[in-house]
Amino acid sequence: MADDVITLLTTDHRELQRLLDLMSEDRSFRALALPLAVAMLEAHSEAEEEQVYPVLAREARQEEQAEHAAEEHHKAERLGRQLLDMDVDSEEFDRALQEWTSAILHHVEEEENDLLPALRQALTPARLQELGLAFAQRRSQALAGRHATAGGADGERGGQRAGTAETRKELYDKARDLDIEGRSTMKKDELAEEVHRAEAGGDD
Repeated sequence: MADDVITLLTTDHRELQRLLDLMSEDRSFRALALPLAVAMLEAHSEAEEEQVYPVLAREARQEEQAEHAAEEHHKAERLGRQLLDMDVDSEEFDRALQEWTSAILHHVEEEENDLLPALRQALTPARLQELGLAFAQRRSQALAGRHATAGGADGERGGQRAGTAETRKELYDKARDLDIEGRSTMKKDELAEEVHRAEAGGDD
């Protein structure tokens, strides 16, 4: 199906690869392509971690792989944000862009060779389409939130500072630090509840 989750994820991967290739081949394109690539990566990652990875862990029984993939997302996001602060014509940028590209392509290869086939095998076509809709909606929300807060001084992922709400990534990182089991299967509200419970217990 054209709008199933696997098709949407691989389409995002190809578009991100296209932007990376353009930045590598044509320096004049970097100033325009870099913010777009960073925004696309972060929205894709946030939507995938909130909507796809919990299903991958629970229904495809790939919990360890989902957790590893989330860690790769976070690494790639950090590298992308570092690039935003660099001179796009510098040798430092060239090296950082190569590192970022390698990290993303490694993640894409692992995901498309291992995780997505496991997801396709475990889920029905109807479930894959349902998951695709949830992913697309969350990705759109993430992109809209990032644009709404573009230029914020804190340098954090766009949209995450509306009020005091934390992103799933922030909650996931806290859950990892607190050694909360099963964190990769949890959606954002479940992570928030478990983190709150663990932190409250630690204050006693």
